[in-house]
Amino acid sequence: MARQLNLLSGQVIPTPLHTEMQQSYLEYAMSVIVGRALPDVRDGLKPVHRRILYAMHELGLTPDRPYRKCARVVGDVLGKYHPHGDQSVYDALVRLVQEFSSRYPLLAGHGNFGSVDNDPPAAMRYTETRLAPIGNEGLLTQVGEATVDFISNFDNSQQEPTVLPAQLPFLLLNGSSGIAVGMATNIPPHNLGEVVDGLVALIDHPDLSDQELRSIIPAPDFPTGGEIVSTEGIVEAYSQGRGSIVIRGVAKIEQVPTAQRRRTKTAIVVTELPFQVNKASWIEKMASLVNAGRLEGISDIRDESDRDGIRVVIELKREASPQVVLHHLYQQTELMSKFGAIFLALVDGQPRQLSLKEILQEFLNFREHTLIRQYTHELDASVRRCHIVEGLLNALGNLDAVVDILRNAPDGGTAKINLERDLQMSEAQADAILAMPMRRLTGLERQKLQDEFDELSEQIRQLRRLLDERPELLKSLKKELRSLKRKYNDPRRTRIIVQDAEVPDEQPQSSTRTEPSKSKTRPSTEILQPLAPAEEETVLEFTHRGYVRRLPAKTVDSKSRSKTDTSDVTVEENDDFIVSSYLTTTGQNLAILTRTGKAYPLNVGEIPTTSNRSRGTPLITLLPTSATKDGFRSLQELILAPFIWAEHPDKTDLILLTQQGKIKRLSLSEFLDFTNRGITIIKLKDQDELGYVNLTRPGERVVLATSGGRLLSLPINDEQLPTMGRTAQGSQATRLRKQEQLVSCVTVSAKGSLLLVSQLGFAKRISMERVRPTTRGSIGTQMFQFKGQRDALAGMVSVNPNQQAYLLTNENRVLRFAINELRLQDQDAMGDCLFELNSGEKIIGVRSGVFLQ
Repeated sequence: MARQLNLLSGQVIPTPLHTEMQQSYLEYAMSVIVGRALPDVRDGLKPVHRRILYAMHELGLTPDRPYRKCARVVGDVLGKYHPHGDQSVYDALVRLVQEFSSRYPLLAGHGNFGSVDNDPPAAMRYTETRLAPIGNEGLLTQVGEATVDFISNFDNSQQEPTVLPAQLPFLLLNGSSGIAVGMATNIPPHNLGEVVDGLVALIDHPDLSDQELRSIIPAPDFPTGGEIVSTEGIVEAYSQGRGSIVIRGVAKIEQVPTAQRRRTKTAIVVTELPFQVNKASWIEKMASLVNAGRLEGISDIRDESDRDGIRVVIELKREASPQVVLHHLYQQTELMSKFGAIFLALVDGQPRQLSLKEILQEFLNFREHTLIRQYTHELDASVRRCHIVEGLLNALGNLDAVVDILRNAPDGGTAKINLERDLQMSEAQADAILAMPMRRLTGLERQKLQDEFDELSEQIRQLRRLLDERPELLKSLKKELRSLKRKYNDPRRTRIIVQDAEVPDEQPQSSTRTEPSKSKTRPSTEILQPLAPAEEETVLEFTHRGYVRRLPAKTVDSKSRSKTDTSDVTVEENDDFIVSSYLTTTGQNLAILTRTGKAYPLNVGEIPTTSNRSRGTPLITLLPTSATKDGFRSLQELILAPFIWAEHPDKTDLILLTQQGKIKRLSLSEFLDFTNRGITIIKLKDQDELGYVNLTRPGERVVLATSGGRLLSLPINDEQLPTMGRTAQGSQATRLRKQEQLVSCVTVSAKGSLLLVSQLGFAKRISMERVRPTTRGSIGTQMFQFKGQRDALAGMVSVNPNQQAYLLTNENRVLRFAINELRLQDQDAMGDCLFELNSGEKIIGVRSGVFLQ
């Protein structure tokens, strides 16, 4: 700080003005940089955010506790740690709650916390908050002097952490923005699963190149979705720490009804906006451009957004071209904008511009240092406790001598000295014996002490191994990261569009439509169907984990894909495999069926092209936002079955089966002319969901399997399974016994075979000729004999001898074997045990397919 004048003594220190200004301004600048504007690379937080989270931790506002008024939280932060304005603290707290501001909100809110229209939040006396699960577990569960350093607060009355022991790199997960003095930071948010995969890859391969890292973390993932239309800025930002990322909203062409609902009009429907775009201001800007005559072809603008998502309908004039209007919206409004990424953060208290790899490496260094401190603290505590328990066991083993010493000692001090001398005990052990209650002399308490000693000895051995062997420490770190990924990962929201398409120049606005004479190139939009490029052959591959891969047909060797590996039974490290594939064209449409009983269309040309080494694109990210409003988050929970309905003959039907046993036959003709909003294919009762979907052809039978090993074989005819409408609930297929549930539903020919697998790993193959035909509503036939009462049927698939089967376990393992390894058996057989499962491991699913290379 600048030297202070002693005015009372008349002291005057001559100082050049430029020197004083330079020194004072530098001190102010560093105070702003370190204390306000820039986040720490270790936990990704600015001081105000860190203090809010720590104050809520001290208040006990964990996710399992009731919400508390925000005014109480702000008061604690101001009084203990952050002597600034209450409104600035409340604004920071609000951003930690808003789902459209933070990719993974660290706080959970109750009340009005604002909207994407920039509506202000309610006053802090009305809103309530508590820690979100990811904020509590990822930042605060390990906080303490054993893991991080603490310093005094502004008045030396409290201690606060200098950094939180973050278990995830929240600097990348939620991003950060701030303007300091002479510098600024603007870090985009990212997907948790991709970032964790990048950290694990960097642990395994410290020399990982930037290009290899970008294949794992391809781009930012913004909370409001949108599309990234160019990867050049991403490459610069990830490698140099600074770049410009072009993002745009998601818009589709739809036919919407007019006010009289007698006919439809063409409209551009915007369902997602770029990150940090104010929807209300964007609509106002668009309207002003239309009124000024700078944006032509628009007749009406309506905001139909609700709590389920954004929906802005832009109705077009009859003579307008949707492609041209959308092109001008991208060029003249914030529907397409640039995110200027600056990866600037504090490293050892100094601002540094970092690459993506450097940010990840700094976090790993911090996490490794934190784990060493934590394990060292746990080791010291375990050693101390083990020493005490050892002394107690020594005393119990020499109980007569201890009693004699205590009986003959005149006072406690003498007894302590005699214990240390006669039984070779330490001072701590002697104190513990003197404080030991009489109940510890019982046999049961003695056994408890012995069990505690054994447990502590094993814990000490493991902790010393973690501290002495760095590979074991890194293995523990990877296990922790993967555990957090399983808990908090969610699908990517922002799509990456890399292909180019042609967009026409502006057409004359007249009543007669004319064809465009010229074109200019810009990033493609998936919805420009009227002027779509020529159709081309392509291959679609759908995986068990809910991903889709689109490959050019000329790059796929059909012969090599038709080969089946007939090797012995194996356990695969990869947990994904192909379950269905189509050779189709980019002009065809998919029908995506979900467990909520709805179907959504998806054009094949909208699916991004991937390489045969890529895992693919999450299918859920290609669906409308409204498809995920029912609470299904993971890929496997929502997506049930995709199929190209236009490629199936007219006589093909769908067999639908719900988890509560409602079965229904639906004609594919019901899928004609359904819109992007989707259609209902079955009406579901409360707590029910669509469980199984099968395409069926004449001559096939539908077979249902229960967890009790019963099979129900039904003919597909109008008597047993009549064709029903889309809104019908269906009929009850079978009567389930107590604690029994449906585990499978397949369609199979009369000469086909079935594979049945139990939870304990017993598998058998039976011919359809041995499955007795039954009628709807009956109990079926017992076709599987279990080894014990703990076993149950896990699944059933229709197979042929040239296929492979994949068994999915509750430990995320995939067990693979060839079908021809199993012989055909009768209904009384128990089956063959092909795998030895781990303790507590069970089979939870059975599929057939081709494993991803």
